Amino acid sequence: MSTEGTVRAVTTLRLQEMKRRGEKIAMLTAYDYSMAKILDGAGIDVILVGDSAANVMAGYETTLPITLDQMIYHAQSVTRGAKRALVVVDLPFGTYQGNSKQALDSAIRIMKESQADAIKLEGGEEILESVQRILCAGIPVMGHLGLTPQSIHKFGTYTVRAKEEAEAAKLIHDAHLLEEAGCFALVIEKVPAALAARVASEVNIPIIGIGAGSGVDGQVLVSYDMLGITGDFSPRFLRRYAELGNEMRNAFSHYIEDVKSQHFPNEKEEY
Repeated sequence: MSTEGTVRAVTTLRLQEMKRRGEKIAMLTAYDYSMAKILDGAGIDVILVGDSAANVMAGYETTLPITLDQMIYHAQSVTRGAKRALVVVDLPFGTYQGNSKQALDSAIRIMKESQADAIKLEGGEEILESVQRILCAGIPVMGHLGLTPQSIHKFGTYTVRAKEEAEAAKLIHDAHLLEEAGCFALVIEKVPAALAARVASEVNIPIIGIGAGSGVDGQVLVSYDMLGITGDFSPRFLRRYAELGNEMRNAFSHYIEDVKSQHFPNEKEEY
């Protein structure tokens, strides 16, 4: 059912109500107006303007190079297309770690310049001061635990996190800290399903999983991955709902053929 023309209806409070009544939360990424408008019209609950734009839009190997100005540009484009969904924007690497005033300044810029609904940060206790400072300004914060891509050089791998008891215990501890600080939801990425389910059962805020099993309160994927546009990325947790990469290549090839053979444009396509 199309939601065009309606007021944006999904709020942080509504997400928490969804958790309480057992309704799963659907979240996907968008980086531009056209994709956001399609997602919003389809009825998506949350649109994440992810720093994954560094990978799928700019071709970088990691999320680290994307800047705050670039994230704001993508967020501005998305909020113009989203009328119903809650729009959450990633704070990029280097804009909040180790400096809570910079974190607040970065979050304020995103909220003022893009008119997004919330921001997302990676990490637990080590970024708690930044989380608290942002929340004190009235800005909603979504946390992110487990595999945190901005820390890829620390981990050295994108493999499953928190398989060992100590790291699992820290993840649980961090989830409770972030809830107590006032985060409205958490993303948990690429951890054992049993651990993610435990966290979801212990905290009162929604847990959105990616590669974290079905025992959480919702799921998020990168839209370009689930549409088959980034065809060279195929982790176990990814389900492809379309193969648009192949369809686009076929369409482009057909167009090239028609132009070169002078089949396009025809008389009906002229003025």
